[in-house]
Amino acid sequence: MSKRYRDEDDVRVNQSRQFGASNKARARTKDRPDYSEAQSAKIIEVDRGRVKCLLVGGVATEVIAMKARELGKKSVVVGDLVSVVGDLSGKEGSLARVVTVLPRKNSLTRTIDDHVNDERVIVANVDQMGIVVAAANPEPREGFIDRALVVAFDQGIKPIIIMTKQDLADGTNFLNTYKDLDITIFKIDKASDLSTLSAQLQEKVTVLLGHSGVGKSTLVNKLLGDERRATGDVNDVTGRGRHTSSSAIALKLPSVTNDSSTWIIDTPGVRSFGIAHVEPTRVISAYPEFTEAIKHCPKNCTHNEESCALNNWPDLTPQNLARLASLRRVLSTNKSTI
Repeated sequence: MSKRYRDEDDVRVNQSRQFGASNKARARTKDRPDYSEAQSAKIIEVDRGRVKCLLVGGVATEVIAMKARELGKKSVVVGDLVSVVGDLSGKEGSLARVVTVLPRKNSLTRTIDDHVNDERVIVANVDQMGIVVAAANPEPREGFIDRALVVAFDQGIKPIIIMTKQDLADGTNFLNTYKDLDITIFKIDKASDLSTLSAQLQEKVTVLLGHSGVGKSTLVNKLLGDERRATGDVNDVTGRGRHTSSSAIALKLPSVTNDSSTWIIDTPGVRSFGIAHVEPTRVISAYPEFTEAIKHCPKNCTHNEESCALNNWPDLTPQNLARLASLRRVLSTNKSTI
């Protein structure tokens, strides 16, 4: 039988061991670990049982740490602020321990194939979401942007749209749906000057989200001025990109003010981005222009039926009609009713 190697998350403590000659279980100690000397750190990479974090305050030291068993397997994500103890020297071979995850101000979460019970947190504590789509190869999808915007608005994250591969197609007609939403839009290709986009990223933590093959890693490399992330091509048969990034990673961007708060988080390309975990009322709140109209809808309206007040609302503009189509797509895909 092959040997299975286990990490600290697999270890289980046998609570039934007997103590001495008696049949009584060993009593639990009331003493708890003293973490008063723990230091604060920011998680910048998670790789299976280990995390890389940057100490907050003083010298910016990168340390490798393991998670305390009681935190659980999926308790820590890139962007988390944590408390760490142990060897914080950052020297090769040193190992610290994450003992506490501090409260998150927000999180970017998705459900897998819209299974509400399979919710996964991608990153935490971000200021801005860069929704990356390609003008072509692969083709841009309204549904993906719609869903990403719902999560961004729900979590108080400022969204921007970055359309890549402008050398392959224009993409203007596609982006017209979002032009009146007070969302900054960038259209770029490999030869573009990224100074305006770089200015938008200054003094913020920005997460990039997009399908495989849209050019997130290529964009990150150009912003960094360094080939830090592997890049790949789109499959000619399926039209889908190949995964080149297997995990999220936070990378410090050059800052015009030498400020240490400018970070970009590159994430693996997503094949699906479900929002079944977002309550329907929160989905609706991501479309504030329809708030007044929805007050006149019948009880339990799905907003996609004949009696819906939105069908004959007098203030609907052509742009609002496109947004209404977006709302109905999201609600239908999310299998939700109000």
